[in-house]
Amino acid sequence: MFGLTEEQVSAFGMTFGVGAFMLYMLFIIGELAWKAKAGRIGTVILFFVLSFGMLGFIAKAVIQKLWGI
Repeated sequence: MFGLTEEQVSAFGMTFGVGAFMLYMLFIIGELAWKAKAGRIGTVILFFVLSFGMLGFIAKAVIQKLWGI
């Protein structure tokens, strides 16, 4: 596809595709906090708890970059 290998296409999808999906999930969390009228503390707790899984994905990418995997 466009002169790219399957590995390059999947790497692009994993970085930019999942990254875009993560941004969309942050938008959903913000919308949830706003509609629930969570306040400042509640919004921080919602973002921390619901975004904790995304932190693992980002940490994995950073560790792979640092270790050269």
